[in-house]
Amino acid sequence: MCGINGILHLDHKPVDQNQLVKMRDILEHRGPDDKGIYLHNNIGLGHRRLSIIDTSAAGHQPFISDNGRYIIVFNGEIYNYQSFYPELKSKGITLKSGSDTEVLLKLYELYGMEMLERLNGMFAFAIWDTLKKKLTLCRDRMGVKPLYYTFHQNTLFFASEQKALFTAGVPLEISENGMEEYIFNRFVAGENTLFNHVKKLLPGHYMVIDENGKSNTVRWWNLKEQIQNHSPIINPKKWFEEMFFDSVKLRMVSDVPVGVLLSGGLDSCSILSALYHQNFKNIETFNISFSEEEHNEYHLAKRITEEYHYQLNHTKLENENLYQNLIETSYFQDEPIMHLNEPHLLAIAKLAKPKVKVLLSGEGADELMGGYVRYKALKNPSLLKVISQISKFETFNKRPRYDKLFRYSKINSDADLVIFNGSNVYPNDINSFYGNKKKPENDYRHQILKEAQELYPKDLQRQALYFDQHTYLCSLLDRNDRCTMGTSIECREPFLDQRLVAGLGTLDSKWMFTGKKGKFILKSTMEDKLPKEIIDFRKIGLSAPWGKYLTDYPIFKEELNSFAQSEMFEMPFMENLNGLKIVSEIQKGNTKIIPYIMPLFMFHVWQKNYQKKFV
Repeated sequence: MCGINGILHLDHKPVDQNQLVKMRDILEHRGPDDKGIYLHNNIGLGHRRLSIIDTSAAGHQPFISDNGRYIIVFNGEIYNYQSFYPELKSKGITLKSGSDTEVLLKLYELYGMEMLERLNGMFAFAIWDTLKKKLTLCRDRMGVKPLYYTFHQNTLFFASEQKALFTAGVPLEISENGMEEYIFNRFVAGENTLFNHVKKLLPGHYMVIDENGKSNTVRWWNLKEQIQNHSPIINPKKWFEEMFFDSVKLRMVSDVPVGVLLSGGLDSCSILSALYHQNFKNIETFNISFSEEEHNEYHLAKRITEEYHYQLNHTKLENENLYQNLIETSYFQDEPIMHLNEPHLLAIAKLAKPKVKVLLSGEGADELMGGYVRYKALKNPSLLKVISQISKFETFNKRPRYDKLFRYSKINSDADLVIFNGSNVYPNDINSFYGNKKKPENDYRHQILKEAQELYPKDLQRQALYFDQHTYLCSLLDRNDRCTMGTSIECREPFLDQRLVAGLGTLDSKWMFTGKKGKFILKSTMEDKLPKEIIDFRKIGLSAPWGKYLTDYPIFKEELNSFAQSEMFEMPFMENLNGLKIVSEIQKGNTKIIPYIMPLFMFHVWQKNYQKKFV
């Protein structure tokens, strides 16, 4: 697990070593154990190393092939790298290290990018071909590892985080389309970002750029095709248990200690149970608790760790510590936070840092197996029209969750019901709160929706799962990566093994949505392995009571006053908003306004503490 960066001058001028090193070293938190560069004429590659597999000097990067033709910088893990040893040996290849990076480069020399289908892992890497003068950038199937790039002043810059691009001199310019999508959809989906000219390499894609700037992007992993071409699963429960347990076992491949990010919910407890039932010993787990009972799962985490004789480490996050973590996550995230639990995840990573270098996370289970209550609204869309009529009666419209459902029920098209299912702000809200604004358009969202509709015609719930797997989940994975790597910890997600992702996509919907809370296949698999209390407990997730924080914590009250007069209200599409009036509503206890406020408040905090560093 590492930070990577690079510069390719398309006008063939030599790379400035100082510029390359500055880009690399602003990523030090991603790799404090080692550092290296490759520099030759118009190409420069940088690497910061977090030593996980083969912690010796033999794992140093950039890694150069034996014949000197290929140079690689690699971020991530190839979990099945040892399975290639016999094959490489049979071809007369002798490995000089125990690192997965060397295996990856050997496979590339033998098979080119056709090797990708055989990899089980999470990765972002760059390979420079010194003979053909071509740079290949690649990203894993689900987008666990980030990779950003830009073409600026006849130069390609790429890096694991946007801050490295800004450090190189790429201007930090907020995209108006990106800003609107952040405000209304909570994140920018697809290859675009919040910033002009800065793009993400899409998950499951690679891009080849020659030294004259000609580029070609290939989608090397297509989930829709994987699902369509998957062989039938005869016994789903047996298949799921075998795949899930094997995925957890694979993700324990490490030369350093591995722990578990344990919320106490079904997903993380299932991972812990899979470790226990495969006889893994001395597992450290890490949990954050909340004072508010409705947000707290600590008692479940405590119970399961005691039963399995594992070690539970736990922390709380309040007032000034919460505020400080908010500032830090705004920096690590590069964009305003949108899941609202980033400070809490950073706190868990800080707690874990003295004991482990790797954390397992339950991310992805909800999007793969229908774990969000919001999917229920799509089971019978005609009911939403009835709810829309009921919502006219104010007595039904008091609680925030019901208010959200009533607002959602006013969406008229099936396509928008899927696209906005994961949002907090809906098309009608855009006009009522922000003034005469159109809903943000994003071609990528519509491309993914089209794939979902072709794969699951007339099944809006399954369409929403497929849609979230390509959009919302990507933002969650980016959050996990940034918050854990901010403390130099690697995060691994067992539910995102490609065998599980594709196989689950083929199963009948009953395996997802049977029962009150979804994830039926996971619950039925784990019901004889986990306490009933954990199986049946209401879903909480790592949620946080921000309405309370803003009005009760002194440091946030102070920040609210600053927010009321924020310069963001001078931006073009904010002209209909009055910061003082908004804050007054919050202080009066208007909880309905919170979904609209949080993106604005977090943008204000980010603008104040991050943007000014690079402008």
